[in-house]
Amino acid sequence: MARHKLTLKHKRFIAAGAVVAAVAGGLGVAANAGASETVEKTTTEKTTAEKTTVEKKAPVAKVVVKTVFAPAATADVAPAVTYDTALVPVAGRVQVKEELRRDGGTRIELRLRDLAANRVYGAHVHTKPCGELPADAGPHYQDELDPKQPSVDPAYANPENEVWLDVRTNEDGSARSIAAVDWRFRDGGARSVVLHAAATSTHEGHAGTAGARLACVNVPFK
Repeated sequence: MARHKLTLKHKRFIAAGAVVAAVAGGLGVAANAGASETVEKTTTEKTTAEKTTVEKKAPVAKVVVKTVFAPAATADVAPAVTYDTALVPVAGRVQVKEELRRDGGTRIELRLRDLAANRVYGAHVHTKPCGELPADAGPHYQDELDPKQPSVDPAYANPENEVWLDVRTNEDGSARSIAAVDWRFRDGGARSVVLHAAATSTHEGHAGTAGARLACVNVPFK
């Protein structure tokens, strides 16, 4: 009889243990589910943050013109023209790239190939498109306009208020220059880059001048 009671007691103990184990197992599943939700939420938040960071670092707007110089008589259709074929030969290559910086400034790069070797060219952004005549491109673009034109005052005609891209070609007639300013062009205010026969002057009464206009390339600056 005692043996029978002991067995029943054991069975009850085993049954109670099973219930406890089941409850504990359920709590474990619930805890794991909660952890999974937390991980998933954290991962989602991290992914969203990463996407936001990527969006903030997305490439800024760019304008690129890559072409060759054509005779000035074709200015009505040609992207770039030369007025002096000895110093800027027909079919000489040019590339202008504008990049709008995130800080509100502008970076402009000029590349030249197949021009006269080992010489300096002045280069500036101008206000009007290229034409058959060198003067058609208008004056230099200025962020703050000089009330007196033509502008030769160093307070206005300088590389901080204008875009100067002077270059010196190598033995192959290639050259590259970069200008960076802390402002952006007014809408439609800058339309071309003009190459000049000499380096840009900086002194009073001659600031910004660089000799004869040799060639011009149209650029739809932003």
